[in-house]
Amino acid sequence: MSSRETILQRLRGRTDGPLTAPVSDFAVVTGRGWDSTERLARFERLIGSVHGEVVHTTAARWIEALGEVLAAKGIRRLALGREHPVPAEARQALAGSDIELVDVDRDIEAWQREQFESVDAGLTSTRGGIAETGSLWLWPTADEPRLISLVPPIHIAVLDADSIEDTFFDVVERHAWAQGMPTNALLISGPSKTADIEQTLAYGVHGPKALVVILRHSGEVPA
Repeated sequence: MSSRETILQRLRGRTDGPLTAPVSDFAVVTGRGWDSTERLARFERLIGSVHGEVVHTTAARWIEALGEVLAAKGIRRLALGREHPVPAEARQALAGSDIELVDVDRDIEAWQREQFESVDAGLTSTRGGIAETGSLWLWPTADEPRLISLVPPIHIAVLDADSIEDTFFDVVERHAWAQGMPTNALLISGPSKTADIEQTLAYGVHGPKALVVILRHSGEVPA
């Protein structure tokens, strides 16, 4: 069915009373409205196409998955916040381990050199994902400043599978950005990359060279 036919069908349906299920106008025009399985598959395929890594885990054992990522990547100094449940749980689990936890709730001038030169990775929570583009969206705070996802060579992001939306429009609409715009939202689609005039693609030139998404499922991890 074409977009025109879809719109006309929606308009005709309004003459017979309200629609049975709320559907955004953008979803009607674009033909979005994927189910959770398709949404997840699209997100993983697209973020993987630009060298983003996805690690599936249950919500109950995501800390174990984090430990496996830290070991696999050889991470010894991890920058993270304190207050959000993601860094708070990570701090509790990693206390006493050989991973050095780097506090990020400091004035940037006090640890700018350290952040650029000796931190191995930054750990952040996420507010959600976007299936259409394979993107994460983050809303930085004083507890989780934006630089811990933009400066260290590896960014580890924790994402809940049920927080993935179809499109950026759905994010803006569902989270009511029109009533309260974030001061500094970040959209992240894979690690940092750039290309020169000869079209040679390089990763990590202007930011993280690797992005690892720990994808938490509320139930069993799908096959």
